[in-house]
Amino acid sequence: MKLAVVGAGVVGQSVAELAGEYGHTVTAVADSSSAVADADGIDVDALLDRKREEGRVGSEAPDAALDAEYDALVEASPTTLGDAQPGFGHVRAALERDRHVVLANKGPVAERYDDVRELEAESAGSVRFEATVGGAIPVLSTVEDFGPGNITAARGVLNGTANFVLSRMAAEGLGYEHVLAEAQDMGVAEADPAFDVEGTDAALKCVILANVLAQGERTYRLEDAEVEGITDVPGSALELAGADGRTVRLVGEVSGDTVRVGPRLVPDGSSLAVAGTTNIVQLETERAGRLNLSGRGAGGPETATAVLSDVGRLPER
Repeated sequence: MKLAVVGAGVVGQSVAELAGEYGHTVTAVADSSSAVADADGIDVDALLDRKREEGRVGSEAPDAALDAEYDALVEASPTTLGDAQPGFGHVRAALERDRHVVLANKGPVAERYDDVRELEAESAGSVRFEATVGGAIPVLSTVEDFGPGNITAARGVLNGTANFVLSRMAAEGLGYEHVLAEAQDMGVAEADPAFDVEGTDAALKCVILANVLAQGERTYRLEDAEVEGITDVPGSALELAGADGRTVRLVGEVSGDTVRVGPRLVPDGSSLAVAGTTNIVQLETERAGRLNLSGRGAGGPETATAVLSDVGRLPER
């Protein structure tokens, strides 16, 4: 397929770099200030060099990517809340042209799920968004295979930054601020880590899961979730938990009409006690019991594999 990639951060660059290995051609890439487009395929190596050296992907206006020739738009711009713009606008533009959309951006399907599905219903294009929940972990495709109606609940550790901080605090007996600074030095945490450590990122993923499981019976947004982060978890709590054979993890849960994220005590031997930046999702099924899906929940190449797997599931245009 011909792909247009909007968003040239770590994920967008990785999608462009790996697309050829999956048999696809990148015909356009846009960042926040520029774009490059070629119906016959762009030179991805030259684009990546330009981005590193000049901080931009091309000389055209960003909207040139939306107007380019492509079969599927990969929306990998930063997640925004509320109206989910500009990501939602990109989704609309592609679907109104009867093109497919593959999302790495959580905003449109966490904050405007009904709007996205309505646009999809009126379009010859399809929308897929595996990469929005759990990075490389095939969470949504597993739900799709089983059928959302056969999944009774979901829970998991869905943010690598928060999990790294809690793991290090427990293992080394260090305080939150010390470990967070270490995570930032290592590139595990952003310069502004609020989205991760306050639970917002994990909550958005749970909201998306809730929307898929609800099958249109109701729609969830971030404001519908109960969210507590890890900023107030003291080292003493982890010490006490460790003495009792338990630890603390930031756990997201979708059950019934409830979506919640917060620090939870879990047994040391529990599958939820993943270490470092590993993510895990547990799906409770009607007849197959509990499924544990774990792996790398973030990262450029990791998330790009989920995006490109979704592209492979799209119908031919």
